[in-house]
Amino acid sequence: MRITFVSPTVNMGGGTRVIVMYAKALAGSGHVVCLVSPPPKRVPLRRKVKSFFAGHGWPGDPPPPISHLDGSGLDHHVLDRWRPVTDDDVPDADVVIATWWETAQWVRDLPASKGAKLYLMQDYGGPGQPLERVVETWSYGLRIFTISRFLEQLVRDHVPQEVEVIPNAVDLDVFHAPVRSKQARPTVGFLYTTYREKGIPACIEAIRLARQEVPELGVVAFGTVEPTPDMPLPQGTVYRCQARDAELPGIYASCDAWLFPTRREGFGLPILEAMACRTPVIGTPAGAAPELIGEGGGILVNLEDPVAMARAIVRVARMKEQEWRAMSDAGYRTAHRWTWADATARLERLLERTVAAAQSGDA
Repeated sequence: MRITFVSPTVNMGGGTRVIVMYAKALAGSGHVVCLVSPPPKRVPLRRKVKSFFAGHGWPGDPPPPISHLDGSGLDHHVLDRWRPVTDDDVPDADVVIATWWETAQWVRDLPASKGAKLYLMQDYGGPGQPLERVVETWSYGLRIFTISRFLEQLVRDHVPQEVEVIPNAVDLDVFHAPVRSKQARPTVGFLYTTYREKGIPACIEAIRLARQEVPELGVVAFGTVEPTPDMPLPQGTVYRCQARDAELPGIYASCDAWLFPTRREGFGLPILEAMACRTPVIGTPAGAAPELIGEGGGILVNLEDPVAMARAIVRVARMKEQEWRAMSDAGYRTAHRWTWADATARLERLLERTVAAAQSGDA
């Protein structure tokens, strides 16, 4: 099949990672795969002028972002500027897949020659995703597939329709670690972001509370942005900004527990990444966390409850080696239960059904 993914501006986020994993796997199976995306938005002239007269200089436009597409070898067409994808940007194909709420409208408006239309719905209501606009895209008539039962139910609650669930997997060629013991110094880690829906303030407070009982507690973190003054990292945190994939397994594996404090999540890929690196997860019941952590590879805590998260951190820090190893092994089994090969096989079957339906006029 000829398959086109229409993506928003690519980056190092989990959404881009999922698109790339599918694209690589489909290309490896012999399909002709193309990705189309706009570059970052330019800084508006008004903002440049305002910055200049405020004494901050004349800001330049953002550079091309680093992303999970770098070095992938995939056919990636980047538009001349940020704008909607149109007919001329997309090759004729058998299937075209929207991957973000704005791209859903772009794909909806493409002619039939660009392929049968699907919509990979990975998230909702986050930065740049006004929920009411996202909900509107679920009525466009695109065949929707999503990554968790939570998102399936969310779509069906707003716009009753058939939704296929294909859970995410983890790249086991990247995320792995040998069997190990607990750290010599109790250590936790987390993914830093300034987007408050990810629950980082509660995570930081939990670490502060846990250190009252485990003062030697070490902290590591990674993220795509530098920490801000209004959301500083815990004292002594070892932080890696813009970490490459090759660095992440070592970061995960340097921890006794990985913290997942988010208030809103489509899936929660860091849960599986940490578990694949044999690190238990202390997390909130957002996205797919209840199913993943519920299999024994970590501890579920209430949303926005730093006291509960602190107790879980202290519990892990004080675990006997055998108990911690059992939790580590359970998480490792969870990460290996579902692979990208499984996910891609299910996606291929969905694509074949969608193409057949379009050809028969049933789409």
